[in-house]
Amino acid sequence: MIPRQHGCITTCIQVNGGGKHRCVSLVWFIWLPDLLISHVQKTLEADKPGGTIVPVLISTDKTQLTLFRNKSAYPVYLTIGNIPKEIRRKPSSRAYVLLGYLPTSRLEGVTNASARRRQIANLYHACMKGILGPLEAAGEEGQLWASGDAVIRRCHPILAAFIGDYPEQVLVTCTYSGQCPVCEVPNSDFGAVNDPPEGQFRDLNTALNALASFDDDPGEFLKACQDAGIKPVIDPFWKDMPYCQIYRSVTPDVLHQMYQGVVKHTVRWVIAAGGAAEIDARCRRMPPNHNLRYFTKGISCLSRISGHEHEKMCRILLGLVVDLPLQGGASGARLVRCIRALLDLLFLAQFPVHTNDTLETLKEALRHYHDNKSIFVTLGIRDTFNIPKLHYISHYAEMITLYGTTDNFNTEYTERLHIDLAKEAYAATNRKDEFTQMAVWVERKEKVQCHGQFVTWRLEGSPPPRQHHWTPPGLELDRILHIAKHPFVASAPVDNMARHHGATHFRDALARFVVLQCNPNVTRVELERRLWGVAIPSTVPVWHRVKFRRVDPFSNISSTVDSIHAMPERTNKRGQTIPARFDTAWINVGDGGDVGPEGYRVGRVRVVFSIPKRFRSRLFGDGVVVPEHLAYVEWFSPLRGRLPNSELMSVVPEKEPDGTHVASVVPVSDLRRSVHLLPRFGGVAPAEWTSANVLDKCQVFFVNDFTDRHMYRLVG
Repeated sequence: MIPRQHGCITTCIQVNGGGKHRCVSLVWFIWLPDLLISHVQKTLEADKPGGTIVPVLISTDKTQLTLFRNKSAYPVYLTIGNIPKEIRRKPSSRAYVLLGYLPTSRLEGVTNASARRRQIANLYHACMKGILGPLEAAGEEGQLWASGDAVIRRCHPILAAFIGDYPEQVLVTCTYSGQCPVCEVPNSDFGAVNDPPEGQFRDLNTALNALASFDDDPGEFLKACQDAGIKPVIDPFWKDMPYCQIYRSVTPDVLHQMYQGVVKHTVRWVIAAGGAAEIDARCRRMPPNHNLRYFTKGISCLSRISGHEHEKMCRILLGLVVDLPLQGGASGARLVRCIRALLDLLFLAQFPVHTNDTLETLKEALRHYHDNKSIFVTLGIRDTFNIPKLHYISHYAEMITLYGTTDNFNTEYTERLHIDLAKEAYAATNRKDEFTQMAVWVERKEKVQCHGQFVTWRLEGSPPPRQHHWTPPGLELDRILHIAKHPFVASAPVDNMARHHGATHFRDALARFVVLQCNPNVTRVELERRLWGVAIPSTVPVWHRVKFRRVDPFSNISSTVDSIHAMPERTNKRGQTIPARFDTAWINVGDGGDVGPEGYRVGRVRVVFSIPKRFRSRLFGDGVVVPEHLAYVEWFSPLRGRLPNSELMSVVPEKEPDGTHVASVVPVSDLRRSVHLLPRFGGVAPAEWTSANVLDKCQVFFVNDFTDRHMYRLVG
């Protein structure tokens, strides 16, 4: 596990080099490993004993403010590594602060393209130096800051991480586009099977020596920068930052590097390999699930695809390529292995806690991806894989070891801040000299929020800071099962269960459950004899949905993270027919554990109901514990072993001799979560299949491991 250090601290941030400061009271909680902290801490302790490191995280990303006037903003955000990532990722917690807006000018007046690029780079670094300049003296000498427990500490804010997309990474490190911003591996070696071939981090001293040559010999400055592999930027903002290693500060970014990088390319390659018509047909025939998006028109026709949409595509991507016919009759085994490795890599990279074993598994998944991605070259889709974002993933294991898990640095958090601190601020202006107005608007908004927070704290009696009992985040598998207090149908006729819900054996299954609940050890012969004496109620209350909720440990807010539908066909207010939906569930059959498929089976929930209280004593007698809610489930076969290429487990519907489904009644408490089944389409997706009927018509399914991180962790 990644070690943790915690305390409490108040930061004081100087904005834009002026005299104003923002003081933010923060809980100190470092999610950075001892390898990084101890190195800088020992260096600082040798120079100035008794100091406390405050890792500073900077994030920049340009955003569009309007659709028609081409207005954009370039905000700079700051947070510190002492804040728990569970707090940092919530915009309402205000763990990020806006430092300022960078110029978005493209310098159209400069006609020479190379000169324009150099001037834009110098302008960027000059502005960043004006914003972050106070960190130089504060990081070197330290400042006395008061913590929440009234203890004064000498704190040294150190620029530890830069979070941004690839263009920002190149701009910050002064490297050239197409190169890796952190290592010296040439572009021609990107995407190799052994990528990176023992690639080394760029040498900061070499870059600093080249930059220092400007004062000594300006004529040789360009040649020195070229030899060092950097752009001729006069004064990078990080040049005088104490204890800063800029080439190790560029952190992983799952949003832009994985979803908007590798996944984006791979999805396009898969569409080219299988054909847009077949891929879209398979998308339209995927059964619904709470954690999936239903692409009604497929994925090939989508434009301006967001990272969230790519993330939803990943959840069904493996099901799209299993048995997919390729051009020229080529074998699809390598394609399936490539997609499986990519999804493993994607989910492992987002683990909230890592061990040496998980990092080795991450490296192994990357090796499998490199070993099998040549299928796209064989199909003529790609010639090379000289993609910087693909190459950077080879640094993930090393960066996680240095800086902690990737969810510490995801730009998805700051993308959300654009709404509050850029788009809404722009909407409040009169569109003239807007950035000055935006800065004033944000400053006033922060003052109102701080005052409101203070008033609330005083009205609550000035309570002391809440003490958190820290647990490894994101690994909790416990979820709270929740069913509405009142049923959707108060009295549903039992005789209509087969017609409305497809519950063919509802009476027999409920009678069998009653007998077994009263006599668990009854023999099969005696069980069949006693079924005739069970008087089933004529109506039962029915629910159409089972929810699974999770309580956030920081805010105590409960949210729905999964659900199971058992909803018959209905007509909405517009007279449109809504197809029936009966979801599949991961069901504990008696000895299921926290992880692993052992002890679980897949079943399709047809009815969620309860036995009326007035019938319980007559059916069960006294002393028998009767579950509050029950579910009528149609069973699939026990989970089969994983397939060789996709590594998916397969199931088939269990049938009675007369062709009907094997079914039984189980307590709703045995439902662990929903499970998504990927249909086995064969060579071509059958035209008669739809998303609504595929669970009835298909005969072979694969258990989808990638519906969400909880499922990936559960089936392990």
